[in-house]
Amino acid sequence: MPQRSVIVLLIIWGLGCAPANREELAKQVLAVDPDFGAVLEKHRELSSRIETFQKELALKRSTTERAIAQMRRDLAAAAASVRARATETKKRMEPDQQRLELVLSVSSEELRTKRLQRASLGRTITQLRKSLNSKDAPWTTEERARQQAQLDESLRDASRLDQELQVLNEHVRLLKIKLLLIKL
Repeated sequence: MPQRSVIVLLIIWGLGCAPANREELAKQVLAVDPDFGAVLEKHRELSSRIETFQKELALKRSTTERAIAQMRRDLAAAAASVRARATETKKRMEPDQQRLELVLSVSSEELRTKRLQRASLGRTITQLRKSLNSKDAPWTTEERARQQAQLDESLRDASRLDQELQVLNEHVRLLKIKLLLIKL
């Protein structure tokens, strides 16, 4: 037991003093306790293993970091390539889109014009009905028949315009859907 105390004191003294030579300290301890050589040998072996593990880790880290850097470069290149191809493909779709936008514009203008015609015709029909239903109007039978014929013709025109408006509304709606589908 006193030998172990001496060893501990020597180690503490060695650690507390100026940097000492490890081999010199080992010689001093082994002179007092030769059995401690097995512990030192085991320590050297384990330290060597730890150093090997750390070198393996450093190598693996280096390899992995290089692989990650390469993957990032590959990803950036792939993303740039996909963006370029997507832009190219979108450009090839532009003529169809422009054609649909032009047709939609013309159809929308035609729809607006037909709505104005229908509104004007509606006002004319309302005026003709008022004048025909007015008891104060001094109409002859011929004038009344002419006014009724004009009202009947206006009603036929209104019916025709209503059908055209319905078809044109559906056409404009479908054009808008087509444009939406192309833009998605």
